[in-house]
Amino acid sequence: MKKSDVKFLFTVAVLMLFGSLILTGQKLKPGPQDLTFFSSVDETNQPYSIYIPKNFDETKEYPLVIFLHGAMSNNRLGLRRAFGLGNIQGTSFTEPGFIHKEDDLEASRYWPEMPDIDYIVAAPLARGTAGYQGIPEQDVYDMLDDIKSRFNIDENRTYLTGLSMGGGGTLWLGLTRPDIWAAIAPTCPASPEGATDIYINGSNLPVHFFVGDKDGLMQGTIEWRDRFISIGAPVVDYVEYPGIGHNSWEYSYKDGFIFDWFAQFERDMFPKEVQFSTKLFKYNKAYWVTLDNLTPGTLAVIKAKFTGNNVIEITTSDLLAFTLKLKGHPMFDAGKSVKITVDGKSFSAKSPDNISFSKENGTWKNKKFTPGLTSKQKGAEGILFSAVSSNHIYVYGTADNPSSEELAKRRSQANEAANWAINAGYYMGTPLIFPRVVADRSIRQSDYDLCNLVLFGTKETNSVIAKYADKLPMHLDTDAEDYGMVYIFPMNQHYVLVNSGLSWWTAPSSGRMGSSMMAAGKSSMLSKTEDFLIFKNTSDNVVTRGNFDNNWKLPNDAVNLLKATNVVTFGGQ
Repeated sequence: MKKSDVKFLFTVAVLMLFGSLILTGQKLKPGPQDLTFFSSVDETNQPYSIYIPKNFDETKEYPLVIFLHGAMSNNRLGLRRAFGLGNIQGTSFTEPGFIHKEDDLEASRYWPEMPDIDYIVAAPLARGTAGYQGIPEQDVYDMLDDIKSRFNIDENRTYLTGLSMGGGGTLWLGLTRPDIWAAIAPTCPASPEGATDIYINGSNLPVHFFVGDKDGLMQGTIEWRDRFISIGAPVVDYVEYPGIGHNSWEYSYKDGFIFDWFAQFERDMFPKEVQFSTKLFKYNKAYWVTLDNLTPGTLAVIKAKFTGNNVIEITTSDLLAFTLKLKGHPMFDAGKSVKITVDGKSFSAKSPDNISFSKENGTWKNKKFTPGLTSKQKGAEGILFSAVSSNHIYVYGTADNPSSEELAKRRSQANEAANWAINAGYYMGTPLIFPRVVADRSIRQSDYDLCNLVLFGTKETNSVIAKYADKLPMHLDTDAEDYGMVYIFPMNQHYVLVNSGLSWWTAPSSGRMGSSMMAAGKSSMLSKTEDFLIFKNTSDNVVTRGNFDNNWKLPNDAVNLLKATNVVTFGGQ
């Protein structure tokens, strides 16, 4: 045999081997186990737990249940809870007659036997006890994307449930992006900030509430039940357990109940009516309605309803532009014109799949809205908390060659802001969010390309602030030591957040912070509704606060108040 023939046969054999591996793929074992996804937020692998059915068939579409754990818990406990599996109780070997119950650490060490169900079930870690807004919220969706890349998921049978903090997360994720979920089931939910503003978004979501009548969250749960009833949600089930406190999950998930309840429902992407509200471009879509323009921080509302085939009635509040994406709707005929009434004004559109409207001088026009390059829009809309809700780093200044003592002070300020491990993000003593802290002179090009930049100092002390000085809206004088200024601004498809003078977490004059502030790291204290805050001496002695307008300009009243301080100069306005 010729040498060339041997080489040819060897090459064919190698290709066949690799082809076989590609075709068969790596097989995950059935049952409970841990997987990870890569998070760009802090360049870490984030864990989640997943259950794979016993007789898993990779060619079959599976329904998916996502479970959100409560505070001071984790993904492994979360997966157990979804199956109604609590911590084991038993007789102590060392003390006869003494009943010992596993603590959470013990229960996290192993997997109990789990029932054989025809669902994939997943539970994220979501940074421990940091709630389900911002980074933990993104973790849930990153996990969902990772699951879809590995398994054949039925997107019309994707369900969401959780307990306590995770019950609140179930409400938040369910209401901000309702068209992802077929049904939701919050157990003893701790309602998150902002959720009550957008309750109408659940008008097409079947929902099941569970709570104990001795739980301090019972009244809030009843109010949530009544909100869903008031908006005509398709199913609103409610169970109240007599004599039970904040452990209702021991009953709500018992014997796999939640899987039987979810099995009744499939997602309907084309409901007859859509009710949707939002304060942010980040959450601007539900079913066949997309909100194209609004004023961030102001609640925009739309109610759109088919009253007949190709006949739609719409009412709005504080909304500036929207689009109807009708292709596939059973009440839409692309061969006929569509009659649409918007806030009492009638239009007739010649059956395009997408029909857009924008408001000009207070009047609705059948016209597509296109945002300007410097307009507020998705990904560039602000609120202070946005700067720390995705990949970000903390940058302290060295531009003025500070003394070693001053340098240590500046580094300490940035480190304090970056320390997410103050209760929020903690589980069993382990910090779970790891942003970088760097000096301005050490920032890398990839940081500019990929990260939001949280900048401490002024244009005189921080070279990155100086780099953007002409584009930034305002600057605090370096000698204004009794003032604090913090604001967010879009820059190079990311955000910069500038904190000059006193830190944004400076205590109020009472010396006491609210419980919501003390329950989390400093960065989680940034406003979820405002773009800027300027104060003197203490955080409750406010000079001005609020939002930039839709062109990222300071409102006139804020400009006048800042001019009166004689410590603020303006640029880029």
